[in-house]
Amino acid sequence: MFEVLSRPWPWYVAGPVIGLFVPALLILGNRQFGISSNLRHLCAAIVPGRVEFFRYDWKNQGLWNLAFLAGIFVGGVIAAQFLGGGDVAISPETQATLANLGLQDLSGLAPREIFSWTNLLTPRGLVTIVGGGFLVGFGTAYAGGCTSGHAIAGLAALDRASLVAVIAFFAGGLLCTSFILPVIL
Repeated sequence: MFEVLSRPWPWYVAGPVIGLFVPALLILGNRQFGISSNLRHLCAAIVPGRVEFFRYDWKNQGLWNLAFLAGIFVGGVIAAQFLGGGDVAISPETQATLANLGLQDLSGLAPREIFSWTNLLTPRGLVTIVGGGFLVGFGTAYAGGCTSGHAIAGLAALDRASLVAVIAFFAGGLLCTSFILPVIL
């Protein structure tokens, strides 16, 4: 069984499995799907009343949000520790592009020149990880949800605001990859 789980699933299996989360959450009581809302509940539980954005009755949403978030974390640990597969297949063209940006160590899931504990306290590390994390957090709050919530649940519900958000997410990603990332790296 672990042999099947340790390889990437083909798109025609993984896509429908992800897509089944939307009707499952509707059946379970019209629950929202998305990571940012779950992180918001966690922050509201930890620092209640200190920040206006976190002042609401998070308990009224049910504890399933925190269980979902814990499941993501535990699932990631299990996958990393027991299901192997740390290297990602990267096309030669992408490897050449990344090498032109100064990224040579492409083993693992993310370039170690950026995403490592030793690089976190460098100027480049602070800009990419801390600055990027802040911008992602601000963007999800401003957009009313994250990429997974809008792209999976919002588009499935034919929500126009989600369509605009998804287009903006992808346009922002393309612009940052093309113009900002080369400056940072």
